[in-house]
Order: sequence, then structure tokens, then C-alpha cells
Amino acid sequence: MINQSKDRFTYKITKNPYSFYEEIRSIHPVYKGSFLKYPGWYVTGYQEASTILKDNRFQTRIPLPETTKKYEAIKHIQSQMMLFKNPPDHGRLRKLVSHQFTPARIEKCHPFIEKIAKDLWNTLKDKKKIDVVSDFAFSFASLVIAKIIGIPDEDKHMFRKWALNLIQSIDFTRSRRSIVEGNHTTLEMLSFFKDLIEKRRESPQDDLISDLLHQGKDRKLTEEELLATSVLLVIAGHETTVNLISNSLYCLLKKPKEYHKLIENPSLIELAIEECLRYESPTQMVARIASEDVELNDVQIRKGDHVYVLIGGANRDSKQFSNADVFDITRNPNPHLAFGSGIHFCLGSALARVEAQIAIKTILQYEGNIHLETEEVEWRELVGFRAMKEMHVHLK
Repeated sequence: MINQSKDRFTYKITKNPYSFYEEIRSIHPVYKGSFLKYPGWYVTGYQEASTILKDNRFQTRIPLPETTKKYEAIKHIQSQMMLFKNPPDHGRLRKLVSHQFTPARIEKCHPFIEKIAKDLWNTLKDKKKIDVVSDFAFSFASLVIAKIIGIPDEDKHMFRKWALNLIQSIDFTRSRRSIVEGNHTTLEMLSFFKDLIEKRRESPQDDLISDLLHQGKDRKLTEEELLATSVLLVIAGHETTVNLISNSLYCLLKKPKEYHKLIENPSLIELAIEECLRYESPTQMVARIASEDVELNDVQIRKGDHVYVLIGGANRDSKQFSNADVFDITRNPNPHLAFGSGIHFCLGSALARVEAQIAIKTILQYEGNIHLETEEVEWRELVGFRAMKEMHVHLK
């Protein structure tokens, strides 16, 4: 039995989650622990994680069980998000939104995504030092999702504050203060989107909100569902993409041989991004609750038990991946779980992949040298996400 306080658990996960994952996996890939507020099962085995993600008996839940007026707005909007819905409501919502994120639809976005990346990098490449997280990844992801959803460019500066506050409020490390701040942020976002939705209702544009508003009568989201979907897409389409781009460049710069291998053979970009997703997964943990008794790998999980699927751990399971702790951009096949699996497989995975591929390809075209200011970056104190506070690189 491993005894850890919540603060010690958070510290270990923030500094180096992978050694911790391996520690508990060596005891059992489905390990019962009390590291977080609610004791539960910590799943680090790939096969076990994959099974749970595909099994609808393990249900998702909103991350705020508290009943208080202080959190009313954020709790209510989360209850309307497909991310926290179970069948049959989840399927209905996903079907209404999914056609916006098909590979064919994303393919049409390539030209403007490439232009955003190129224009942004051109404003940065002559500087001596930049913070990849805030100067490039954040601005790039914000401009892309703003264009897709239909948010005016002049309003995209609000994304970072919104994303930081809401991610902190749904992470397993959340404090009462972070939830209160998240509630305030939710009220700001609801006010913003109510106004934008009304404008798009009166004057439709070529964007996602307009499309969702003007579907057939039998294919419409309710007003609350549309608001919740808008909030979810801003956060999911921004925060995790920022981390994917930043983490990918970090992995490549820390492994110069892989970085130069990609420069010499740009056609490896798709495999490279898949390996970045596996090696430093932007989402590290998702939670489920057992809706009935389930036996898994000789472990009896009882109805009502909390189950924490450690995505980052499953993606480093040596039973599934040979040389699991080695970063290899030619790894193929690479059946990682970075985007989840089953009915909750990430709706925006195709978009995230394209954004990361284009962003990294754009940086690789830089004719000068790029190197990390320090290999020991500071990670944000989150256990559900792998996110750097900043990542300074020198350009010359």
C-alpha cells in the first residue's frame, strides 16, 4: 500500500507522473488508493484502461458534486455538456455536433490553419527568445478555434484566462477558491455567448455556431445545450491543443536526434505527433463511476466506486508498447489512448492532430537554430492534464 497525501500526490504527478504510474502499476494495473478526495481505483494498465473507456458500465460524471449556490452556474453548464453525459443523451448531443469535426470538414480548414501558423511564426522568428506556450501555441490555437466557432479575432484574448480558470476548476487538484473563480468565469462566458448566439441567429455566418443554430427542427440543440457546447469547445479546443503543440515541441527539442530526423524527413510528421500524444499526453487522467459491480483483471469494482483512468500511465505500459519510455517518432503502430476510446473518444481529435502537425511543420521550416533555454521546465500543478507554465526557446 502506498501512502500519499493529496499535496504529495499532486507534487509527484506534477514533477514526474511516469515514475509514479510505474510504481503503482508494478503492484497492480488496477490499484486501489486514496490519493484524491474520493478513494477509488487507479488504472495504469493499457488493456484495463482501454476496456474501461469502452465499457458503458463505467459512466462519466460532472466533476462538481457539491451542492451550493456559489458553484451553481458552472455546475449547471457542466451538466449540459456532452463530455459529462451518458447514454442516451450523450449520443444525441454528439450526433448533432459531430458532423462539424469529420476529417473531410477539417480538411477544408487546412488553408486558413496553415496561414494562421505561418503569419504568426513570421512575427516571432526574428526574436532572440520566445515563450512557445504563450507567444505561439496559445495565439495559434485561439485564432483557429475562434475562426471555426465564429468568435471575432478581437475577442480571442479572453480565451487564456477562461481556459486557465475552468481547467483549474475541473482538475482533481481543484480548491474551493478555484471553483468559485471558475463559476465567475462561466458567468462571463455565458454572457458572451448569449450575445454572440443572438447575433448569429439574426445574421448567420460561415461558422459552427451559425450551423448549429440553423439545423433542421429535429436536429437542434436546446439553448442551454448550445451554450454548454460553445463553452466546451472553447476550452477543449483551446487548452488541450495548446498543450499538445507545446509538449510536442518540447519532446522534439529534448531529443535532438528525433528532431533532426523529422527535419530530414517531414513526411514523418503524422507519426511524430502520434508519438508526442503518447509520450506526453495532454490529458493524463479521466474519471468514471461504476454503475454496477464489475470484475476486471481479478479485481472486484463495486457499484458506485470511483475509477481514475491514468491515460498517461496506460500510454507508457510496456506490455502494450515496446520501449515504452523511449520517444520514437517512427513508432508504428501506435494505438495510444491520448484521445480516449469508446463513445467519449475526443470529438476534436482530427482537428487537434491537424493543428499540431501544421504548427510543428511551420516551426521546423525555420532556417535558424532553436534550442530550449532549460530542459527542466515548470509544469502547472494539475493531475488531469500535462501542461507547462511556459517554455522559453532561443532563436538564432
